[in-house]
Amino acid sequence: MLRTKPISKELLALQKKVQGHADDFGLDYFPQVFEMCDYDTINILAAQGGFPIRYPHWKFGMDYDQLSKGYRYGMQKIYEMVINTDPCYAYLLEVNNWLDQKLVMCHVYGHNDFFKNNMWFSNTNRKMMDVMANNGSKIRRYMERHGVNKVERFIDRVLSLENLLDMNMLFETQDVKKSRFEKELAFREEQEHGGYVVDDRSSALKSYMRAADRKESLQKLVEDDEASDLMAEKNTTKGMRDILLFLIENAPIEEWQADIIACLRNEAYYFLPQRVTKIMNEGWASYWHSTMMNQKVMDPSEFIEFAKKHAGVMAMSKKNINPYKIGIELFRDIEFRWNTGRFGKEYNSCTDMNAKENWNTKAGLGREKIFEIRRSHNDISFINEFLTPEFCNRQQIFTYKYNPRTQRMEIDTRDFQAIKQKLLSQLTNFGSPIIEVEDANYKNRKELLLKHIHYGVDLDMQFASETMSNLYAIWKRPINLATAYEDKKVIINFDGNEMKVNNT
Repeated sequence: MLRTKPISKELLALQKKVQGHADDFGLDYFPQVFEMCDYDTINILAAQGGFPIRYPHWKFGMDYDQLSKGYRYGMQKIYEMVINTDPCYAYLLEVNNWLDQKLVMCHVYGHNDFFKNNMWFSNTNRKMMDVMANNGSKIRRYMERHGVNKVERFIDRVLSLENLLDMNMLFETQDVKKSRFEKELAFREEQEHGGYVVDDRSSALKSYMRAADRKESLQKLVEDDEASDLMAEKNTTKGMRDILLFLIENAPIEEWQADIIACLRNEAYYFLPQRVTKIMNEGWASYWHSTMMNQKVMDPSEFIEFAKKHAGVMAMSKKNINPYKIGIELFRDIEFRWNTGRFGKEYNSCTDMNAKENWNTKAGLGREKIFEIRRSHNDISFINEFLTPEFCNRQQIFTYKYNPRTQRMEIDTRDFQAIKQKLLSQLTNFGSPIIEVEDANYKNRKELLLKHIHYGVDLDMQFASETMSNLYAIWKRPINLATAYEDKKVIINFDGNEMKVNNT
């Protein structure tokens, strides 16, 4: 049982103070609820993505064990956790000192403002706490009915596919989803009943008939697995990138399996905006905790300790980018540029380096600009539009590679375009390969052909093999993947036993 409790009188007074400063700075946020918990509880919450009642799965236990050991051996510490809901819940760690609680509250209000106002979060379900609890109840019932091991193995397979999403789905409103669903349902009914829509059937009867048809189709596929007289069908799924939705609608699976895929897909789309705005989200929250702490909240006696904690969070590595550091510094750089007028045609066309270095029109548009950016951008557009050569030089952002001769990481290039392209390639599709359906009846044998949209980075064959194996277990027929590998166009085939690479 989770041991969370409301915050104390002193912390309530601190929250009121911080919230007042957030209002003064123009932050716009959901009602904020803080709860206190011990470190074991916050580890449980972190392992479950911030939601205390999720479906049971071994992965959450593994993550919890890793977090607990990290804290026990002094390798990491979770100061807070904030959830994208309305009201917005945030968990404070009871062992944090007073300065930590100040910093965390300021940071949380920054996240809250970002969740509410960034367009990539505009269609997320703000009542996800209830949805997660319902999904957990469903999956527990399926485990009781079909067995824990069977359901958990199926969940394992679906989780390996949960990154094969379509970012455009984030902008589907409920009205658009409803309209699309009704049109697809009408189309399927037309196909099932000879081209005529039957409107006088009850919804219960329609549901029963669809369930019966699904079971009949599944049984036929099992009995007629090697049939060679399968009829060619119109390829209506070509270009579809939402692989989980494709499986729900087309895979020969049972109703409970389709329901589980739908639950996990729903959760994957809920977390997707956080994945595509990691740099901006953490940068925005860090910008505001730094601004509020330095200008309003921090006592002079706390300055040194705050500087140490802030520097620790912002530390950069040669191996990985720090989203906190890149985000906050880029927001600060944009604010400075728009305050001094260092943008637009006149500034960009200036060839006098001395004039550019001392350029200051006193435009004073910096704060307005960063609020505008926080509303409309994600990490890719943020980096693509506002990263500059001057910023990279000041922050010493270079591309590094490992030198086996010296056995250390060394600077590979200082070229701005190379740095920018590497950053963008790491962020494209939140670091996952872009896969779309090419043909659901490949070779007229019900095989599945997928297409990898290649952006210069080959697939990791080990990951590809494991993913195709899990997809085969759901699709139940051979899986084919068209991609480019080592500068050659190939089709990777998995027939249930082994993976083969064939040149096209």
